[in-house]
Amino acid sequence: MSMTITLSVAGTGSALLLRPWRFDDLPALVAAHRDPELRRRLSTSLTDAAQARQWLDRQADGWAAADRFSFAVVTDTDDRTPRGHVVVTVTTAGVAEVGYWTAAHARKQGVAARALETVSRWALETQDMVSLTRLDLFHTAANEASCRVAIKCGYSLRDLLPAAPPAFPASGHRHVRTSDRDLVRP
Repeated sequence: MSMTITLSVAGTGSALLLRPWRFDDLPALVAAHRDPELRRRLSTSLTDAAQARQWLDRQADGWAAADRFSFAVVTDTDDRTPRGHVVVTVTTAGVAEVGYWTAAHARKQGVAARALETVSRWALETQDMVSLTRLDLFHTAANEASCRVAIKCGYSLRDLLPAAPPAFPASGHRHVRTSDRDLVRP
């Protein structure tokens, strides 16, 4: 199972497409993970083609199992160069964790917010695949950009999390969005 979601054009620029990752995305995936800022923010980083292939296999397996829905964020005019990634991972009954990143060349263009908002609505409204009522979004407390994206997309700051080394060496935030939330933005 897989699907493609088209985001409408906001202002100027190309519309974005969210589609499952493909094996021909491997070079762009490895290139994105060479960015020091991205490597610093992610809990896992892909350093070579072999790791990227394993990662792509896990994404395909997640779609097949209907428990991890991983999208490459591309433009409608160039779906060969991913601008970012957004994922919904089912964690328990009715709950999923969302995550995202933006490639260095696409930052500060609204890519993360547009992709996260679209996937969040899709995840909470698409009841034929999984019945989700809550989405959790985690990021380090120092990642102010992710905090702004979360709040812009209707995720409320729910918890301040202490560091938990070695897996989580820095303190963090947990933001939450529910299916019954009011759609008015702060």
